[in-house]
Formats: sequence, C-alpha cells, structure tokens
Amino acid sequence: MDLLNNRSSVSEFILVGLSTSQETQILFFAIFFLVYVAIIVGNLLIVISVIVDNHLHSPMYFFLANLSFFDLCLSSAATPKVISDFLRKHKTISWWGCMTQMFFMHFFGGGEMSLLIAMAVDRYVAICKPLHYKTIMSHRVLTGFLLLSWVIGLIHTTSQMVFTVGLPFCGPNVLDSFFCDLPLVIKLACTETYILELLVIVNSGLLSLLCFILLLISYVVMLVTIWKHSSSASSKALSTLSAHITVVTLFFGPAIFIYAFPFNGYSVDKFLSVFYSIITPLLNPIIYTLRNQEMKAAIKRLSKHHIGAGLTH
Repeated sequence: MDLLNNRSSVSEFILVGLSTSQETQILFFAIFFLVYVAIIVGNLLIVISVIVDNHLHSPMYFFLANLSFFDLCLSSAATPKVISDFLRKHKTISWWGCMTQMFFMHFFGGGEMSLLIAMAVDRYVAICKPLHYKTIMSHRVLTGFLLLSWVIGLIHTTSQMVFTVGLPFCGPNVLDSFFCDLPLVIKLACTETYILELLVIVNSGLLSLLCFILLLISYVVMLVTIWKHSSSASSKALSTLSAHITVVTLFFGPAIFIYAFPFNGYSVDKFLSVFYSIITPLLNPIIYTLRNQEMKAAIKRLSKHHIGAGLTH
C-alpha cells in the first residue's frame, strides 16, 4: 500500500456521470433502479428454474443458468454504485474502489464471453451431431467448460489489471463516465501507457472481435444445417439459435466498439457503456424466456408452486 501511495498522489477519481441536471439525475435514478431490480429478478428466476425444474436439466439450460449468474454479477459490479451516485452531487470513487470495479467487470465480462462460446459449441453439437450429443456434452465436459470460463475470466482481467494497479496517477482524476472504465483510467496516468493501451485493445477489443466473427461463422454453419433439414425439430432449433445469435450480438457489439478503438481521442460512448453494463444483462433473460417455450413453462410451474405453497400456509 505504501508503495502505491508513493507512486500515486490520487486517492480517488471524480465521475462526471450521465447528466448535471438534478431532475434528469432523479429520472435516471428511477430508471436504473427499476432496470437493476428487473435484472436481479429476471436472472435469478432463470437460475432457480433451472436448478429446481427437472425438465431443464440439460446442457443448454445448464449454460443458460450460468450465463444468467454471470449477467447478475456483471451488472452488480458497477450498477449499485451508479444508482447511488444519481443521488449525490459530488460523484467520487476511491482508487481501490475503482480498481476493484474494473477487476470484476472484466472478470465476469471475460467469463461471459467464454461461456457464450461454450453455448455455441453446445448448439453446434446438438444441431450438427445430434446422435452423439449426449455422449459429447457429458457432465465432465460441461464442468470443464464452466471452469474454463472462470479461468479465462480471471486471466483476462488479471493480465490487464496487474499493470493498471501499478500505474502512477499524480494529476488529473476526472473520468468522463459514470463508472470506472479501463481505457479512460489508463489515459489519466502520468506516464507513457502506449504498451498498456495496445494490451487493452488486443485483450478486450480484438479478442472480442475475433470471438464474435468465429461465433457468427459457427452460427452460419448451424443455420445452413437447419435449412437442409426442414422439420418441426428444426423450427425449434431455429428459434433457440436466433435467441443465441441475438444475445451474442448484444454482448459483443458494444464491447467491440468500446474496447477495439478506445484510445482515438474521443471519450467512450456513454450509450454503449450503458447498453453493455445495464441493458444487455436485462435483455438476456427476456430474450431466452420469450423465445423458449420450455423456460416459460418452467417459470409458470415455479410461480404456481410458490403461490400454491403460500395459499396452504
């Protein structure tokens, strides 16, 4: 700690936020609070449904429950602080608070990116190799994919934060954002950060772009396979696949724009930041429940069970 204090005179960062108008900030507080509650309820509902409903004990729903958990954690890394800041005139975050926020956002972001790839593999095997699906997607493989997601998330965030924590901050401490964002924080350092900027572009931006392209290619292959086998099962597979493609686009799209070109002299687009950290974790459970009859049925069974239990008491 003493070493960090000697290298940095900045003990906190000032967040500009989304608006300076008090009326607008109260409106944002109400909107963000309701959205965050919806994120918690929606994603927890999916996790609980998958755990308690025997009809959902399959690889696809195993991944979906873990995706909801990652969404829950990703939004919780910054959103509670953002919501409370709408009620504050002076928005600040401590140096350690800022580093912690960035660590967990990239940890769960990297983990979710890996999990989306695992979900694509699951759908590829189900559609292109249906006869070998249960053999290939065994319990051991599912556990391996999940552990790999956590490990990749840890490597993804550590490889960037280990250098960011050591940066000296001795002057400007104003962030033109509503949470700590890695490219903006790096630009405030009073030292040459060219190598670290390249690391962020490669680690977050180009990696997201590469994964997105590979996922799109795999989905095209699956769509062609479905097109060749026209049936009711294919119709169900197409519905599931369209939900996956939508979620992947919503996750990777903003991430690519934010991190592939973060040091071009312009501030990070706040709309994309809101979309990436708040809207996507909200839309994921909505997309999967609306496009998935089994999930909707499971949620109805869960709600009826609790209502029935409540009436008996």
